[in-house]
Amino acid sequence: MKGDLDDTVLKERLDRHGQEQTQQDERDEQDDGDFSDMLSEMRILLPGAQMLSAFLIILPFNSGFAQIVHMEKLLFLATFFLSLTSLVLLSAPAIQHRLMRPLKDRVRFKRMATRQIVAGAFALAVALVLGTGLVISEVFGPVVGIGMAVLMAALIICAWWLVPMYMKRNAGL
Repeated sequence: MKGDLDDTVLKERLDRHGQEQTQQDERDEQDDGDFSDMLSEMRILLPGAQMLSAFLIILPFNSGFAQIVHMEKLLFLATFFLSLTSLVLLSAPAIQHRLMRPLKDRVRFKRMATRQIVAGAFALAVALVLGTGLVISEVFGPVVGIGMAVLMAALIICAWWLVPMYMKRNAGL
């Protein structure tokens, strides 16, 4: 009788452990899905940052670059620096993930990676606004350049930040 009781207790404990393990596996799968989404988002942002950086790298080697005024050169410097900053921040989570494998604390890593991606997106947004101002000013003059840069800033703020915040708040996403 004591052996039957021990077997029953053992079986209950194993069942409970199995249920807990199944719940943990489901959480891990959700974490993996979130992480896959994060990597996909980086794959979308990185080419934009790369294209802008490539454009900015060749710009000083064009013959007309030497003729731009000092203020435009400072604008170029800020745009170039922010573009490269976005490349570093957007690619950092993928490189860190590769170097830290296997991850011991996935939640903490995802939190850090999310911050880096948002900071990289912010740097890219500012670089896009400054780049818009730089290019349009050169073609149409500073007034139109500033106006288009403000318009680009408004578009980015709406599309990248305000719409997602609105959807999250009102749709329960």
